[in-house]
Amino acid sequence: MPAPRPLLTTIAALVVLLLAACGSRVPPQAAEQPLVLAAAEAMPAGADGVVDVGGRPVEVQVPPAYDPARPAPLLVVLHGFGSDAARVDATLGLREEAMARGALYALPEGTVGPDGRRFWNAGDACCGVDRAGVDDSAFLALVIRTLAATYAVDPDRVAVVGYSNGGFMAYRTACDHAALLSVAVSVAGATPADDGACRPSRPVTVVQAHGTDDPVIRADGGLRDGHAYPSAAESAAAWARLDGCATTPASTPGDHDRDLDTALPGAETDVTTWTRCKGGASVELWSIQGADHAPTLGAAFAAAVLDVVTGGR
Repeated sequence: MPAPRPLLTTIAALVVLLLAACGSRVPPQAAEQPLVLAAAEAMPAGADGVVDVGGRPVEVQVPPAYDPARPAPLLVVLHGFGSDAARVDATLGLREEAMARGALYALPEGTVGPDGRRFWNAGDACCGVDRAGVDDSAFLALVIRTLAATYAVDPDRVAVVGYSNGGFMAYRTACDHAALLSVAVSVAGATPADDGACRPSRPVTVVQAHGTDDPVIRADGGLRDGHAYPSAAESAAAWARLDGCATTPASTPGDHDRDLDTALPGAETDVTTWTRCKGGASVELWSIQGADHAPTLGAAFAAAVLDVVTGGR
């Protein structure tokens, strides 16, 4: 996808500056600047394709109603361990709803490990053991900045959505680069077990979606690669603390509020919500009763995610 000449200079400068930080983990963004709208240089409608970011392909689809003069939401969707962008696209099923809501849709690829499987270096529990040289947090920050320099991106509606290892990575990115995103959605993932390992610079709206019968990343927490990860409820509660939300959730589970898994009969998902968070953020736990590590997610799930990202617009 060719970019206008002035834009190439902008992107090249961003690549040089941000890749210089990729060799080592830095403390959560001490001086990171938030996204700046670049609508004057934004690509026109129909300019979708594959963008090279730091030597990795990122598929980008532009919604039919995209207008460079009107900043659009951005979804960055992350695959699981041993998977790829095409598979998580099918697993989460967000693309069609993103297009309908006028959201830019990006699918980056993780790194291929020595065993031939792709991964995100999200932390010890999943799945960065012996892969500390890959700074995927910095890479995803570069993805967001590059796309914001290429398209008209609304800086208040940028979401990182991840499945499994990608869910861990969505949290890692929110911990390290909160200045660049407003929403983190983790499906079958978990936030860092150590509260001190996550110090976001500003509140981030969070959704933790998890099958209660997940045998891989257990909803009640566990050990992986010899390292602990918190339960789904603990992950959500940790972000409620980080976001300065009310101590007691505004809504509690028990009524099967939503029907997110199309393979299970009726409404099966309990929703717990923390409100009165700083900066207008919120935290939600979607407990998919009876679902395993790979829930069969349908249109209702996609609509619920886009409601969070777009504020219901």
